[in-house]
Amino acid sequence: MSLWTPDGERPVQRSTPDSPTGATGSGPSPELRAALAEAGIDVDQLSPEQLQEAQAMLVEMGRVRQEMLSVPAAEIIANHLMGIYELAAIHLGENPPNFVEASVAIEALRAVLDRIGNKFADNEAVLRQALSQLQMTFVQLKEQVEAEAAVEPGVAAND
Repeated sequence: MSLWTPDGERPVQRSTPDSPTGATGSGPSPELRAALAEAGIDVDQLSPEQLQEAQAMLVEMGRVRQEMLSVPAAEIIANHLMGIYELAAIHLGENPPNFVEASVAIEALRAVLDRIGNKFADNEAVLRQALSQLQMTFVQLKEQVEAEAAVEPGVAAND
């Protein structure tokens, strides 16, 4: 059997369901060899169990890739933006708050929303509300820390 590519036809072997490496008894499949080589792993140094595990991981990565392709990019990015929100909240929740790191996360969230916020459809309002909450919390905590520092000389705020 062969596979057509822009560089011409390439011979390929059919995989069998009972073969852990996806090949027909001649060792690891070309796909597995390529993936392991890309990771800097010498396929010839692996045990049969390690090959089977690597093949299972390759199959799982393919499944996850297909799953990700089935979800609109805006939904995935919105999910990551909520992760950035959580990162900022974690830094603001430290004692004392880490304003430098929190501001990086807040500004990243703001920059994305300012640039492509309209691409998030129903998620835009939630993301903008989250940003607003972070900004308000940042200002309140900053004022609180500065007020405490004014009362207690020698205590510096983490900016």
